[in-house]
Amino acid sequence: MFTKILIANRGEIACRVAATAQRLGIQTVAVYSEADANARHVAVCDEAVPIGAAPARESYLRGDRIIAAALATGAQAIHPGYGFLSENEEFAEACAKAGLVFIGPPAGAIRAMGSKSAAKSLMEKAGVPLVPGYHGDNQDPAFLREQADAIGYPVLLKASAGGGGKGMRIVEKSADFIDALASCKREASSSFGDDKVLVEKYLTRPRHIEIQVFADGQGGCVYLFERDCSVQRRHQKVLEEAPAPGMTQERRRAMGEAAVAAAKAVGYVGAGTVEFIAEESRNGEDGSFYFMEMNTRLQVEHPVTEMITGLDLVEWQLRVAFGEALPKKQEELTIHGHALEARIYAENPEKGFLPSTGTLHHLRTPAAVEFSIGAALGLPAAVRIDAGVREGDAISPFYDPMIAKLIVWGRDREEALARMSQALAGYEVVGLSSNVAFLQRLVQSQPFATADLDTGLIERHHAALFPPPQPASKAVLALAAAFLLAGERPAAANDPWSDAAGWRLNGMLRRRFRFDDDAGSHEIAIGYQSSGWLLLEDGDAASLSLLKQDGPALTVRLGDATLRGSVVREGESLHVFTHGRHALLTYRDPLAHAGEHEAEGGRLTAPMPGKIVAVLAEKGRAVVKGAPLLVMEAMKMEHTIAAPSDGMVEELLYAVGDQVAEGAQLLAFKAA
Repeated sequence: MFTKILIANRGEIACRVAATAQRLGIQTVAVYSEADANARHVAVCDEAVPIGAAPARESYLRGDRIIAAALATGAQAIHPGYGFLSENEEFAEACAKAGLVFIGPPAGAIRAMGSKSAAKSLMEKAGVPLVPGYHGDNQDPAFLREQADAIGYPVLLKASAGGGGKGMRIVEKSADFIDALASCKREASSSFGDDKVLVEKYLTRPRHIEIQVFADGQGGCVYLFERDCSVQRRHQKVLEEAPAPGMTQERRRAMGEAAVAAAKAVGYVGAGTVEFIAEESRNGEDGSFYFMEMNTRLQVEHPVTEMITGLDLVEWQLRVAFGEALPKKQEELTIHGHALEARIYAENPEKGFLPSTGTLHHLRTPAAVEFSIGAALGLPAAVRIDAGVREGDAISPFYDPMIAKLIVWGRDREEALARMSQALAGYEVVGLSSNVAFLQRLVQSQPFATADLDTGLIERHHAALFPPPQPASKAVLALAAAFLLAGERPAAANDPWSDAAGWRLNGMLRRRFRFDDDAGSHEIAIGYQSSGWLLLEDGDAASLSLLKQDGPALTVRLGDATLRGSVVREGESLHVFTHGRHALLTYRDPLAHAGEHEAEGGRLTAPMPGKIVAVLAEKGRAVVKGAPLLVMEAMKMEHTIAAPSDGMVEELLYAVGDQVAEGAQLLAFKAA
């Protein structure tokens, strides 16, 4: 076995690979950009080498620097993780030329499957069913629109070299095609250095099912069953599970054998995923499925396969790359129970899943839980967290905003769902926006709970998944008030002038607390008693006392009820976590100076740091509500800034190529 490997990646996948390598006694070398000098993956590896500036093109995409680091540290092999150079055939070839083992498939297999167009042509020759579409080399916009018109709308534009939901656009009608194509090509060029696209018929209610395959250098190839990745936003996966709900043994075998045939057709070696879309059928599985693409790497969602098989896929990668045969044959592989994975992202679901940047000032996670039945089957844990960041780390605009992957296992899907809900309730994130609350609603929603799955689930059930803001409960207000009152206790008990007990000779001291949230304003009164306080709200009164405080964790008694939660303060913001929910309150301190908030009329600001890639408006030109004004690129995704109403652009403040900071005014706009 290898004695030292270099991990050419960052974040949670670098930490994940390092954990298996170290368990096998293999030393690990990390590489890092200037932005990641203090990152978790640097800390968990045995050695670390800097490779460049923060932008990926100047660091994690610099194959020459990564190979030089491997040679300098005496590494024998390079594990690429996923993303970055994991599916770059030139990098795989360069590793071989340098005498290094690339822990992935042969360059020829990457080349054959790396282009979605070429892969579909290959599968078509092999008799694998394809979605109707155009996968050729002619990229003339007028020609591509003619193909789309012939296929019939809606169609899907997809970057040929793409992945991760980038460079994809759904086009509903012919009139929108050219603008969508231009945007798709810009994003594809920025993310992959290749603006070639393909056009496919867009299935309105497809299931996204992928097959995990594994091949060795001796001709062995197996499939490790399927994963259902249908629940997506912006063409990126949100929840994954294994096995796929409703999958019959016959269909599993058919899809598995098709995936193995695809892998063998390109001389595949290592871990790979063959992705299919399957037609939705109201009467159960109808057996029809279509090849979509093959990912020639380890997938983000590989842990759910590990949970149901009890296997370590990274260990399999290392053994196969070292020249060993596959550890198991097809007939030795079995499915145990059900697993779910939720991707915890720094993003704001209520704002179109806009990525969020900032520092993780407070991060609490559910503990990994060993489960007796799971342990007996050789499974790692009932609750598993793969994370690349810690409390105090920053989520920067340079890379994917993933905080962690939360994976759970249950004896069946119902138990896994319950465990996922419980685990999500244990997540506390402060410092930036996260999708934890959205994931809770999604997991508990009727369509997901009943496995009514397809790639449009989130859009179709948007109203239920994005309910209007709910006002803070009395429990939340009580915890917030107790936290503030506890912070007023004197440092020196013998200093009467610092005593905040509120004692009065006659009568009771009463104070008013005002908290604002997305649902409005809430005002409560607090009366000071000889022991604790009295909370008064809407004519009701209840005794309030602080029983215990341990950092942000509070135990409070409100009347006869005992409340437990955490309160974290950021300036005037109070983050209250209780009963598995996160409430964000703004405390309006009457003693503080009320700052004047700048009116935003006539301003359109950058929602996050990024670069201007297109200016679509003209100074002095009238526009209608919703018209695109300019396009920003941030975290490798494009974000269109649209007119908030009918009006006129008075001034453009930035040009194409300009970098802008979060909150920067982009243009002056006058409403009609």
